This record gives sequence, structure tokens and C-alpha cells, in this order.
Amino acid sequence: MRRTLAPGTADGGCRVPLPESDIPWPPHTFAAEYREMKVDDAWYSGDPDRLAAVYARNARRGDGRRRLWSRRPEVPLRPETRMHIPLAADIASASAALLFSEPPTFTTDDPAAQQRLDHFAEAGGLANKLIEAAEVTAALGGVFLRVTWDHELVDRPLLTVVHADCALPEFRYSILTAVTFWHELPSDSATVWRHLERHERGAILHGLYQGSPDRLGVRVPLTEHPTVADLAGALGEQGDTIETGLPDALTAAYVPNIGPNRRHRGSDLGRSDYAAPLYDLFDALDTTWSSWMRDIRLARARLIVPDGYVRDNGPGRGASFDEDREIWTPLAIPPTEAGNGITLSQFAIRVDEHVRTAEAIVRQAVESASYSAQTFGRGEAPAVTATEVNARERRSMMTRDTKGRYWAPALSDMLHVMLRLDRLLGFSTVSGEQRPRIQFGDSVSEDPQSTAQTLALVAQAEAASTDTKVRILHPDWSEQQVQAEVDRILAETGQAVPDPLQTRVETP
Repeated sequence: MRRTLAPGTADGGCRVPLPESDIPWPPHTFAAEYREMKVDDAWYSGDPDRLAAVYARNARRGDGRRRLWSRRPEVPLRPETRMHIPLAADIASASAALLFSEPPTFTTDDPAAQQRLDHFAEAGGLANKLIEAAEVTAALGGVFLRVTWDHELVDRPLLTVVHADCALPEFRYSILTAVTFWHELPSDSATVWRHLERHERGAILHGLYQGSPDRLGVRVPLTEHPTVADLAGALGEQGDTIETGLPDALTAAYVPNIGPNRRHRGSDLGRSDYAAPLYDLFDALDTTWSSWMRDIRLARARLIVPDGYVRDNGPGRGASFDEDREIWTPLAIPPTEAGNGITLSQFAIRVDEHVRTAEAIVRQAVESASYSAQTFGRGEAPAVTATEVNARERRSMMTRDTKGRYWAPALSDMLHVMLRLDRLLGFSTVSGEQRPRIQFGDSVSEDPQSTAQTLALVAQAEAASTDTKVRILHPDWSEQQVQAEVDRILAETGQAVPDPLQTRVETP
């Protein structure tokens, strides 16, 4: 929560205010996109209740079959027999890992700014935040990065993440010009409290609304809800606006997952990894596993016994059969009489059929999402080197590179805003004039043996300097670390000798 105002003034242009009257919420501007995000969210969460709610009115698949999660139990209070396989969550997780399993590096030519960037990355756990944001991006089609601050909490600007289904963006020529974030506040009644936060160039506007689940309601002072009451004191006489001191920049950016949005051509919102669409494949996979588990339940060994073998437990207590009893009381039943013996009933489990069906569905789903089946542990045996992994997972690597190009501009913009706000807010004296550069890490790290063999061949060919070889072996080292290692190697190998051309000879 922002407790201290940023210095400076806004651009003085025409500012769009927050809504003052009751309107439908969320607005109809992105109604279709929000409905699709709701379906994506249900599959991503893996919550059976959300899936049942989403498909309550859309009960049929494309082939006319009833969806698994639209079916209602025939018997009330019957135990749930449907199974969910979190393939949707696995796809989102794999997408994030491909992008940020190795943390990206942020560089600038200003040493002071570079030191501050490193502080942002380390103290703020930026790598973890990015991998979490990337997972949500793959599921919902996009995510928003937001810069905020709190003098009472930390001595630096904060990079936060806002999910795409809690934002109303405004674009002009595919450039984000403003965005309104909202979230619902705790309530002990049917009233829905919403906090709206609008980011514009040079300013951030705040508003509190008292409404219903589908209506924004009326605007009330921020002091009406304890969660945002401290904002009223921070805003002071400025009403609902915090001036950021950056008239040419937004304190928020949008990162699309990938484009274009196939269902809404011309939309500036990205598309989800599930937008192939994969919903019917997800439903078919859950149906397959539910059928497999049903086979297991039905295949439990059962004994079919005559009525005379069952012990009466008394009035109202039913009857039972003790299959563990070792001594039986003789019964007046001819042993050869048909139908009076104990029969074992056990059905076969169709393991192979279910496995092959599930594997085919998974392969089709991940390939439709633009990934290689090997990324999800399908296909050939594990590769030995990182080069072989990249070759076998070429489609996943191509998707990763494409998504990285969407991430780089927005992330660089927000880091630049953080550096500029860092000075304006008095956290540091760094100028922050240069826009940071983003370098994504390798998705698959080369194993030490392969790297050593490569360096040995390079050294044998005398095709690289000691400095270059150290950088290949330690790509994450700083200039100082590389130079220190080079000096030690040259000293140990006896190559650290003065250059004769640079040696000064003193005459007597």
C-alpha cells in the first residue's frame, strides 16, 4: 500500500477520472475476453467446483458428448468419482520454467545504476516473482507489471504483479496508455467493496466503491474501509490522485503471453496457451482417467455367497459374511448343487488401453500449445547434453524465444521506471536515465563435462583467449571476477610475464 507520495507534478493533460456512478462490473468492454479468462482460470486452478460452475451452462463438447465436469451426480451425497489431471497447470508451469528457470540479467552502462539494479533483483526476489508471473501469463493470456512503493516497508520501489482478469487496459496503436486495476476487499455482508487503482502517465488515481457482485455501486471515501483507509492520509489534499513525477511514463506495463489473439483478431490482449482451444482435450483426459479409476474400483475382488452363508446380525442390523473365518459350521447344502457355492468375481483392468489413450491426448494437447512432447517427459529417452535437449525440444525453444520478445520491452520499461522513481522518492541518488537491457538465461544449462570438452577443443585449436574461456565456463560472473580468475590462471601457468614492448629499460 502506498503511504508516501512521490514528488513532482502530473503532465497537466486531460485526465480520465474514475467512475462516479453505478455501472455494470466488470464493464462490457472486455466482457468476452473475461468470460474466456474465467474458463482458463478454472482449468489452471484445477478446482472441481470452478470447473462445474463454468460448464453448468455449456454442457456439451464439440463432438456432442456431455462434458465430464457438467454432469451432476445421479445420487445425492454420492462420493466424487471424477478425477482431474492438472495438465493445464503443467503447461503453464513449463512455460514459466522455459522462460525464467535461469534468472535473466539486467545490465546498464552506469555502474551506480547497475548496482541498484542488482539490489532490486536480489533484495526483491525478482527472479521468483517473474517465474510466478510467467505461469499466470501462460494461463490467462497476459499479466500486468506494476511499480509501487512504501517508505515504511522497504527503501526501494517494488515490482508487483496484477493478473489480467483484474485489470481494464486502454491501448492506442497497441501501446498501453492507461490501466485500471481492481480487487475486492474483505466484507462481512452481501455488500461488495472494490478498490480501483487507475494508472495514467504521471499519476495514480484511487477510488473505493460499495456495490454488488455485478455492479460497481457508489463511490465512497477511502476512509470507509480499513484496508485502504491509510491511503486517505497519504493522498491528503490531493483528493484521489498521487502524482508520480514521471509525466512521460506509466507505472504499469502489460505483458501478453503470445500473439495474436485468434478469437478476437485486432485485440491487443495476448492469447492463453489453452486457446488452441484445448478445453475438450483437457475434458477428454479427465474422462480417460476417471474411466481408468472406475475400472480399478469395479475390479476389486468380490465374493458372491448364498444367503445361507450370511450371518444375521439381528433385527435392524442387517447381515454380514466373515471371509476371514477359519472354521465353518456345517450347512445342509449339497456341495455339488449349482449356484450354492462361493464364487470369486474380479473384472480385468484395461490398463494398456487407458495409458495409450491418455498419452495420445497429452501429446496432442502440448503440441497444440506449441511445445514439444519431450518437454513434458514424453517421447524419447532423456538427452545427454544441453545441445541434444535443445534439438529434441526445438518447438518448445522456439515458443520460449517468441515469448521472451514479448517480455523484454515491458520488463525493461518497468525497471527503468523503478530506477527513476528510486531517485525521485529519495531512496538513492542514481540518475537512472538509461533504459536497462534484458538478457534471458539459458533454459537448459550445459553439463560440466560437455563444457570441459568444448573448452579443451578450443584450447587445442588456440582459437580463444584465457579471458574468453573463463567467460564460457562462468557466464554469470562479473567483470571483476573474470579478470581475477584470468590473472590467477596466467600466474599459475607462468604466462603472467611483462610485455617486452611495454618494459622500460633504464640507461645508466
